[in-house]
Amino acid sequence: MTLTSNLIEKKNLATQLPKAEVHVHLEGCFDPEQLALWAKESAISLPRPKEELLNFKGLADFLEFLDWSSSLVSTHERLAQLSYSYARRLSSNGGIYADLIFNPTHWKAWHGKLDNMLDAIDSGLRAAEQDGLASVGLCVSLLRQQSASEAVGLVDYLTALKHPRVVALSVDGNEAAAGRTGKRFAEAFSRAGNAGLKRTVHAGESSGPQGVSDAILLLGADRIDHGVRAIEDPAVVDLLTERNIPIGVCPTSNIKLGVYESFEKHPLNRLLESGVKVTINTDDPVLLNTTLVDEYLICQDTFGWSNDVLYQVAKNSIDASFAAPEEKIKFLKALNSWESQHCIR
Repeated sequence: MTLTSNLIEKKNLATQLPKAEVHVHLEGCFDPEQLALWAKESAISLPRPKEELLNFKGLADFLEFLDWSSSLVSTHERLAQLSYSYARRLSSNGGIYADLIFNPTHWKAWHGKLDNMLDAIDSGLRAAEQDGLASVGLCVSLLRQQSASEAVGLVDYLTALKHPRVVALSVDGNEAAAGRTGKRFAEAFSRAGNAGLKRTVHAGESSGPQGVSDAILLLGADRIDHGVRAIEDPAVVDLLTERNIPIGVCPTSNIKLGVYESFEKHPLNRLLESGVKVTINTDDPVLLNTTLVDEYLICQDTFGWSNDVLYQVAKNSIDASFAAPEEKIKFLKALNSWESQHCIR
């Protein structure tokens, strides 16, 4: 078999692998061509030339860009189009479900209109499901710089609204800039859990392992977004494994945003071998120029994963997702069919 045909076979196999994506941001799904068009239509200047839009200088620059790009989505139609495009992209990578994160603070045109924003996103995702594309749940995210009262206000609003698309409360943002915020948001996350919402927390990216332990012990996290720096403290790794808390790892994001120098130095495989329920995700796929299949292939090549490991990581993603139990049964059936064809037991 030639090198090219081998690569094609590996890519096809990874594409056919049924999997969920549990750490991905709607804000990270903007296509540069679409952004340039929307900016022109809205008479808004680009922050840098179009061909350099996705050249980021680090996490802070990246987060500022998210605010700028999100500000362009000023209509129901644009937001529905963006949401549909994500579902299509996920499906083309063999994704069958996603927990899609969005942070209302980034979307200036929708401030004070969260109910309308949810309806616009939902309309795009419903259209995608009607076209046979992947199903998607929404994780509404707090920003770390928000106050405790703002956080409680968001949870109370979501609890009263009871939008069927919303599956979880999230918190994201630059932990290095905001500091430890677990105590600040503890009440909001407690209320979210009591209201039946799942809880997912960005931690262990721009914070060290203490961010991961805070997310678990103070916020009752059902899942950690990133979580990779838990590797720096064996006690935190043990905490993840003992409580069976999944982590949503985004390898390319961690390299491009400077968390690790290279894929070879990334601790993902060590965490997996330690018994942590690791999942593979894109974080901000278009902005970081990656796909879900690319992430699986990178890990397969870097760490020498067999098909059995691919299966286990995909199973982790379905188990870790906030999909309804009846959906998970269906997803696992599809995954087991893949396993029966491609794994040696």
